[in-house]
Amino acid sequence: MSVPEQQTTARNFSLGIEEEYQLVRQENGSLSSSAPFVLEKGAPYFQEQIKPEMLQSTIEFISGVLPDIRAARKELYTARALLDRLTKGDGLALVSAGTHPSAAWRDERRTEKERYQELEEEYQDVGRAILIFGLHVHVGILDKEMAIRVMNQVRTWLPHILALSTNSPFWQGRYTGLKSYRTVVWKRFPRGGMPDVISSRAHFDRFVRDLVDMKCIDDGKKIWWDIRPHPYFDTLEFRICDMPATLEDTLAIAALCQALVAKLVRLNERGDGPPASPRDYIEENKWRAMRYGLDAEALDFARHRKLKMRDALHEVLDFVDEVVDDLGSRNEMDYLRALLDDPRGTGADRQIAVYKESGGDIEAVQRFLIEQTMRGVALTELDFNVPFMHFMMHSRIS
Repeated sequence: MSVPEQQTTARNFSLGIEEEYQLVRQENGSLSSSAPFVLEKGAPYFQEQIKPEMLQSTIEFISGVLPDIRAARKELYTARALLDRLTKGDGLALVSAGTHPSAAWRDERRTEKERYQELEEEYQDVGRAILIFGLHVHVGILDKEMAIRVMNQVRTWLPHILALSTNSPFWQGRYTGLKSYRTVVWKRFPRGGMPDVISSRAHFDRFVRDLVDMKCIDDGKKIWWDIRPHPYFDTLEFRICDMPATLEDTLAIAALCQALVAKLVRLNERGDGPPASPRDYIEENKWRAMRYGLDAEALDFARHRKLKMRDALHEVLDFVDEVVDDLGSRNEMDYLRALLDDPRGTGADRQIAVYKESGGDIEAVQRFLIEQTMRGVALTELDFNVPFMHFMMHSRIS
C-alpha cells in the first residue's frame, strides 16, 4: 500500500547540509592552511559539526538533521556567523566558492590523518590536487527502494542544479572560461560523476559489497557519485554543487533538492513517476552547465527540443510547485525565480564581472568573495540555540 499523499510533507523529507569553506587571510584573500587551529578553537562550541578535509585550507560544517528549510535557515546562518567570529580575530576569513581564484594545490598542506594519508597514497596527484569546495545536500527518504527509484529519476535535473550553483571560474590564477572548474577537478576521481540507472536497492548494495570484498574500497562512502543513497543514513545525497556564492543561494538550492525528491515521491505513489534518463544524455547537459552555467542551452531529449537553461529551470520550479507550500519553501522558490531573472547571474558570473571590471585583478576577486560570503549574515538577526548556545554565553553576543 502506498503512503497517503498528505504525509509527503516537510518532516518526511528532512534536510542535512554540508558546507566546505575556504580559510583565507583577511587582508588579501589568499588561502591559509589554518584548519587545525580553527578546528581546535571551535571544538568546544561545534563538537563534531566542524571537521577537516584533505587539505588544511578547508573546513567543513555539517548541520544537524533539519526538519525543514526554516530550521536549516536558522542553523546555517548561526553557524556561519559563529565561524566568522572564530576566524576573524586571528586575521582569517571564510570564503564560499567552488575553487580559490589563485591558490596552487602544490603549495597546500595535507591534513595529518591516517585516512588522508591513505587517500594520497592511493590517488597520488589526483588526490593532492583536490583543492575544491562543494555543497552536499541530504534529503531524508525512509523507503530504500523508493530512494533508488527517485535517484534514477532526479538525475535528469542534476545539471540544472549545478548550473544554479556554479561558482568556480578560476583555477591557479587563471580565468578558465568555465563556470564550474571544480567539476573538472572532481571528475578525475574514480567512482565519481553521474551514476547510471540502478535497478534496485539490492543491486546497489551488491555493487558496494563487491567493491568492499575485492578491496577496492573499505565502505560505501568512497562511492562519490553526483548523487548517491547514503550508505549509513536514510537519505539521498546531492553532491554535484559548487559551494554557492551566498547563504541564500545555498538555502534555495537545498530547498529545490528537497522539493524535487518530494515531488517525485508523490508522483511515484500515484504511479506516475517519470522515466529515468540515460546517463550519456544527462552528461551532455552537465557539460553545458559546467561550461556556461545559467547561460547554457539545455537539451530536453524527451521532447527533442532546446531551451535556455533559465527557461528550463523555470520549468523545474513549475514542476515542483505543488509540494512547495507543504514543505514551507515558497520563499526559497521565489528567490530562485528572481535569481533566474537577475542579469548578474550566479557566483561564477559575479566573480567574472569583478575580474573584468578590475582589469584582471585576481586579488580584487578574492576580496569580493570574502565580502559576498558574509553578505546578510548579521549576528543580531540570529536565533541562537543549541548547538551554539555555549558559544553565545562565552562570547556575550546579544
